[in-house]
Amino acid sequence: MEEIPMIVVTTPTGRIGRALVRLLLDRGEEVRVVVRDASRLDGEVRERVAVVEGAHDDPAVLDRALPGADALFWLVPPNPAAPSAEAHYVGFARAGAAAVARHGVGHVVGVSSAGHGWTKPAGVLTAAFAMDAELAASGAAYRALSMPFYMENLLGQLDAITEQGAFYLTCAADQPLATIATRDIAGAAAGLLADRSWTGQENLPLFGPDRLTPDAMAEVIGEELGRPVAYRRMGMDDFASLLRSRGAGEQAVKDMTEMFAAQDDGMYETDWKTATLAPTDFRTWCGQVLRPAADDRSAS
Repeated sequence: MEEIPMIVVTTPTGRIGRALVRLLLDRGEEVRVVVRDASRLDGEVRERVAVVEGAHDDPAVLDRALPGADALFWLVPPNPAAPSAEAHYVGFARAGAAAVARHGVGHVVGVSSAGHGWTKPAGVLTAAFAMDAELAASGAAYRALSMPFYMENLLGQLDAITEQGAFYLTCAADQPLATIATRDIAGAAAGLLADRSWTGQENLPLFGPDRLTPDAMAEVIGEELGRPVAYRRMGMDDFASLLRSRGAGEQAVKDMTEMFAAQDDGMYETDWKTATLAPTDFRTWCGQVLRPAADDRSAS
């Protein structure tokens, strides 16, 4: 009986990882997940996957997860308490790259940022590029899924949207903001992990099909929610103060403000010209994701 190739998925309880695991299972793929707390897996999923419990920056955990693996999905979970974003990303990537080499994993798909080649400081995004370099040097074929601003970031502003009728970012109101729905990231990753005919190393920008400004995004949100919603630009100093009020240390503040400053300065423009366009437009996402979340918040 022919052995089914094994695909290993990190962060299977996150937005991208959860959707990815289901897509792979629907394709009939054999899946092994690396998860800090197996109890957070959906019950149905847990019955259908092999589980390795632990953190995927731990070589011992990776040595349990990667034997027999044909492909690996790699995503670094956030850690605001890390000494720096770069130390956090590179620490994970070095552990991952070494384990990939030890176990001869042929293909790795990582979630990264758009804007490769950007030469100015970009905080968390610069850290993602350093991660890509480590994984690309592992000996495996590597694809960096290079992403702009996640639409799901707006879910963190549900209170402001529903109670104040506004959302807040640092970018100019009249300049287009590249966005992507996380389900489309999962879809692209699933296709690559199931195919594995690709070779070499490459950055793959994936952007949503819209070219909306924050003002236009506010108009769409308002139409989908059935109430007026406005965009309010936040100054970078105010953003830094907000982060500090939430307990962020100075390095984390620096990493985050550099990231948004780079986005505001046009970091994604070059990739926008060549990116593959994902299927989910902003209005569809608002109707299918943001509006139900807002309705749930209002009902609670």
